[in-house]
Amino acid sequence: MKMNITLPVVALSMLFATSMTSCKGKKNAQAAPAGEVEINVPCSGPDYFSNKDYFRSNNLGESLDQATSKKKAMSNARADLASSIQTTIKGTIDNYVNSREFNNREEVEERFEGLTREVLNQELRGVRTICEKVFKTAEGNYKTYIALELSGQELIAAMNNRLSQDEHLRIDYDYEKFKETFEAEMAKLRQ
Repeated sequence: MKMNITLPVVALSMLFATSMTSCKGKKNAQAAPAGEVEINVPCSGPDYFSNKDYFRSNNLGESLDQATSKKKAMSNARADLASSIQTTIKGTIDNYVNSREFNNREEVEERFEGLTREVLNQELRGVRTICEKVFKTAEGNYKTYIALELSGQELIAAMNNRLSQDEHLRIDYDYEKFKETFEAEMAKLRQ
């Protein structure tokens, strides 16, 4: 009697295990919808997303001239990077000023924003290229794909240096609180 119960249980277990592995294989190998072709874009994807440690951006540029295609890609990627940083910095400043409850809130916000623009312009010169690929199209153009990154810690250190030099802000400026607020904003980026 035991033999009769064990055999169906073993058979059922094997059937279940086989179905689980076949489902797993189908999940990873999805076919493109009819009439569509998946495009693999160089220097993009999860490895090139911003995260809690780095601001990252990627873009492309195309031109008949190889150097111009690279300049276009670099310019587009820098613009995207600057936009992402400005959004994060704006959130940091808003949350920091609100949490500190400065009496002269508007003036403080304007000074923070002005100083962070200066810092951002300086720091964008130190951006690292983490991926660069160049292709020649069928039409004879050059297409450059670029991914850039900037360390959040380097940016916050540069901002701290500049903010702590401002006479008006130094009175109320709390680096640890500002850094904590900045890191909270960075944590909101893709991980």
